[in-house]
Amino acid sequence: MLITGKGGVGRSVVTAALAKIAAKRGRRVLVTEIGDESDDYSPLARHFARARLPKQPEPMEPNIEGAVLLARTGQEMFLKSVLRSGTIARAALSSDALRRLLSAGPSFREMGVFFQLLTYLREKRGAGSAYETILVDMPATGHALSLTGLPELLLRLVPKGPIADSLREGQGYLNDPKLAAAWVVTLPETLPVSECLELIEGLTKTKMPVGGVLVNRVPADPFTEAERAALLPLIEQNAWLGAEQFQKPLLSRREIARLRANTALPIFTTPELPHEGLVDELVRVLDVAKPMPLPVGGA
Repeated sequence: MLITGKGGVGRSVVTAALAKIAAKRGRRVLVTEIGDESDDYSPLARHFARARLPKQPEPMEPNIEGAVLLARTGQEMFLKSVLRSGTIARAALSSDALRRLLSAGPSFREMGVFFQLLTYLREKRGAGSAYETILVDMPATGHALSLTGLPELLLRLVPKGPIADSLREGQGYLNDPKLAAAWVVTLPETLPVSECLELIEGLTKTKMPVGGVLVNRVPADPFTEAERAALLPLIEQNAWLGAEQFQKPLLSRREIARLRANTALPIFTTPELPHEGLVDELVRVLDVAKPMPLPVGGA
C-alpha cells in the first residue's frame, strides 16, 4: 500500500493507523517511509515512539516491523544481488566517483528505493511471505509519481539485464490490483482536493492501481440546516469573529462533493480529531469503516 498525497494532509498518521489496524487483524506488517541519509527525525516514527525508523526491519509493536527506504541501502542490495558479495558491493559504493554518479544520475535514487522495497516483497518467512502487508509512507506528490513511473521509464532505456529483470519483477507487484494499491490522502479544501484529483490521474498514467481516497480532518458541523439558514444573512452582513469557522463545514461538504463528482473511487472520511491520542482514535474510526481500506487481497 502506497500512502500518498499533498504535504500536510496527514499521510504519516494514516499510515501508522493502517499499520496498527492490519496488525490488530493478525497480519505481519512492515511499515516504511522513503527517507534520506541526513534525516534525523521522522513524523511516521514518532507514532511508534521513535525518532526515526531503523535502516533494516526491526520489531516496533506486536506484528509490526519498521524500516526506512534509503537509496544507498537499496543500491547496495542491488549490487550485492548482482555481484553475489556484500563486501564487494559495499566497497563499490565507497567509491566517491560512484556515489556522486548515483546521487546525480536521473532515477538512480528512485531505483535504490525501488529495489529495497522489492527485496522486502521477495522476502520469505517459513512457507510464506515475510510480510502480509507492506505500507509505504510516500513523499509528496511528484516523488510518488517518480517511483510508480520508474519501471516503464527505465525499461525504455535499459530493456535487458539485471536492472531490467528487477524492474519487471517490481512492476509485477506494483501494477497488479490484487497485490497493490495507492491510497490518496487529502483534506476537504480546494487546493488539496485539486491536487488529489491530479495525483489520481498521474497514478493511473503510471499504471499504479488506486484503491481510493481518504479525506482527512473533516470538520464537524454543530449547526442544523435551519440554524445555518437563520445565521447566514447575519454572517454575510457583518464581520463576525468565527465567520470562517462557520463556513468551514460548508466548504468541506462542497469539496467532498467535487471529489465524488470527479472520481468513481471509494472515498472515506475521517473527522477532525484532537492531537492527543490521534493515532489510536484514527484506528478506532477507520477500523469500523466498511469496506476498510486495507490492502487488496484480504481486506
